Amino acid sequence: MIHINLPDIEQKRLATHSLQQLTATKQSQLETLTEDINLTALVDGRGLACPMPLLKAKVTLRTMNEGDSLYILATDPNSQIDLAAFCQQAGLTLVINTDTPSNATNSLEKLDTIFHLIITKTNGN
Repeated sequence: MIHINLPDIEQKRLATHSLQQLTATKQSQLETLTEDINLTALVDGRGLACPMPLLKAKVTLRTMNEGDSLYILATDPNSQIDLAAFCQQAGLTLVINTDTPSNATNSLEKLDTIFHLIITKTNGN
């Protein structure tokens, strides 16, 4: 189960809306995770070219507690690859790495494919 504990109401709304855009298969996979996911930070990297979403994620992870999770939204496909490689190299847990194709109907979303990544901070990294 995912607990969205973001301090900013707009970030909480964005995270909630974005998670609802995931396919039913991905949503059911998240619901069956054995451990709860505590989202305490969000990096909105939509519209940013790689490596900016990765750099923002690294900075954010420094301030997070062990066991907390970071939700990253990005539109650059290279960011998805770089973030996955970073997690593997740094020993972080990549909980989800998926995308939703562009079919945006509201102004919160860009007209691009949106990549969703959830990283859980482990081992004090």
